[in-house]
Amino acid sequence: MMETRQTPAMIGRRMSNESFITLFMIGVLIALFGVACAVVPRFYLPQNMINLLTNNWYIIILGIGVTFLLITGNFDMSVGGVIAMTGVLSVYFCQSATASQNALAVGLGLPYGVAVALALICAMGIGAINAFFIARLKVPSIIITLGTMMIARGVAQIVAQGAQRNTSLPDVFGVLGNFTIRGTSIKLAVLVMVVLIAAAFLFEKKTVAGRRTYLIGANAEAARLSGINVRRHLTTLFIGSALLAGITGILLSSEFKAGGSGRAAGYEFDALVISLLGGVSIAGGFGSVLGMFVGAVILSVVTSAATGLLLSPDWQFTIKGVVTFIAILSQRFALDRRKG
Repeated sequence: MMETRQTPAMIGRRMSNESFITLFMIGVLIALFGVACAVVPRFYLPQNMINLLTNNWYIIILGIGVTFLLITGNFDMSVGGVIAMTGVLSVYFCQSATASQNALAVGLGLPYGVAVALALICAMGIGAINAFFIARLKVPSIIITLGTMMIARGVAQIVAQGAQRNTSLPDVFGVLGNFTIRGTSIKLAVLVMVVLIAAAFLFEKKTVAGRRTYLIGANAEAARLSGINVRRHLTTLFIGSALLAGITGILLSSEFKAGGSGRAAGYEFDALVISLLGGVSIAGGFGSVLGMFVGAVILSVVTSAATGLLLSPDWQFTIKGVVTFIAILSQRFALDRRKG
């Protein structure tokens, strides 16, 4: 019996579109990294490569929740506001309750653990509001999450009086955000990112709930008719996304030992960009956490290279936009060629 010889084209056809796009974007990443090494002095140094993977941990954590919601065909633009609110509230809950002439130095005097727990509950409250209006009342997610972003940031503005709270804090407040692995510069936040990425990957590939996420994105009505509780699943994802934003807010406020009302401005757009760069479809039903991570590294390479070339922030922003636009168009072109 003659064996059928597998050609690269046949193997390529067996590869899923998600794997194809992920590999395609890894190729884009390698090409961009090569260009950056050629034009930016010492860009290839090991420490710089480590920084590329670790400096944007907060965007990657946000990207996990945003990616799963995009796969269902929904947006979460509230995460930046949730970060600011959670950070400010964690400081306020923890600050000394002793009377002071400075109103920004007075808080509730709660133990740090209790303060963190209450701040995270407030963050999940924003996610619950999102879920109620989107999953139950069928209001478009882009409208509701932009509204809750402003509400969350408004709470941060009120509590911090438009500034930041950074005094009368216990020493334990700065431990989580500044703890590093002995002998390295890698912070606890990076380990949290790695654990969350691994957990999200397992959720996506190995669980029934992960498969339901894709089914809802492909056709929510068909998913409902097949017995999936779409409302409950979306509620879980929105609260989970808000919790991830809250964790990010706790770690950032601990790192800087301050809660700033203007913190994380624009982070929601960066989380959306890295998801789209990683091949997540804005229409739902397609994408992966691994692809989102590759998209985050691509954005990090572009940002780091622009900084190394001493470009102004305006030029950096423009270059990031151009690279994102070209990369997403390239994905569509590659998929169309593959289908053809």
